[in-house]
Amino acid sequence: MVLHPLLGVGEVPAVEPYLGRVGEVFRAFRGQDSGCVSYGVRLLDGARWFVKEAVNDRARRSLERGWAFHRAVRHPAIVPQVHRIAVGDSWAVVMPWREGEVLYRATAAGRRDRTGPYGPGARFRALPPARVLAAFDRVLDAHLAVEAAGHVAVDFYDGALLYDFAADVAHLIDLDEYRPGPFVVEEERLPGSRRFMAPEEFVRGAVVDTRTTVFTLGRTARLLLDGGDEERAWRGTSRQLAVVARATFPDPDDRFADVHRFAAAWRAADPRGDA
Repeated sequence: MVLHPLLGVGEVPAVEPYLGRVGEVFRAFRGQDSGCVSYGVRLLDGARWFVKEAVNDRARRSLERGWAFHRAVRHPAIVPQVHRIAVGDSWAVVMPWREGEVLYRATAAGRRDRTGPYGPGARFRALPPARVLAAFDRVLDAHLAVEAAGHVAVDFYDGALLYDFAADVAHLIDLDEYRPGPFVVEEERLPGSRRFMAPEEFVRGAVVDTRTTVFTLGRTARLLLDGGDEERAWRGTSRQLAVVARATFPDPDDRFADVHRFAAAWRAADPRGDA
């Protein structure tokens, strides 16, 4: 019996040389602020895979958290971690390759591409609103599954959204900081983009729960449906904007109590339902 070169191996001394022996590394993502190095690899049978390797202790802890998350949560929009490989005292995880472009990529060098007119973020915002709404629906459905599994969103932002412009489908990646909730913040702040984070994520000792996920989803809707990056060009309806406003109140008690209630209100305000 021939073992799969990625799914059948338990340990390798180094990731990139091994991938070069079993296939072709056609993409490499280096210098990421996550502390990981990732590879797109095409095996000899033509199948393409995505391999993410932790290269420092922070990234290793994040991958361990992500591995536990992917064992608990499954959804078609969430690109799964299907196998992991020991690399010394660290890990690499194996995922199926998905076509698409990350809407925003932050690197360790600080490069930002959210507003560039030809970047994926700007091109996504220029799509007809119905296509943006369909992508957000998929994000929302995935987070209903996250909530049903007893987990909460941490470090979700447009950099976790991979969009296939040709197929009009969104995929969610890099959800490694998601964790069971509620939980208490034990550090000065949680990881994540300030534009998407709830106030409690910046307070040591604060409780993070599903209402925090509601806030993040509200901010996601607000930013994805804006025509620019300054939140001055809302392309949704006033009813949708009112739902976003309630989802993003600073006090968690003023928000929707959970993702299910937010989803129900959002979909009730969706103009496509009037067609």
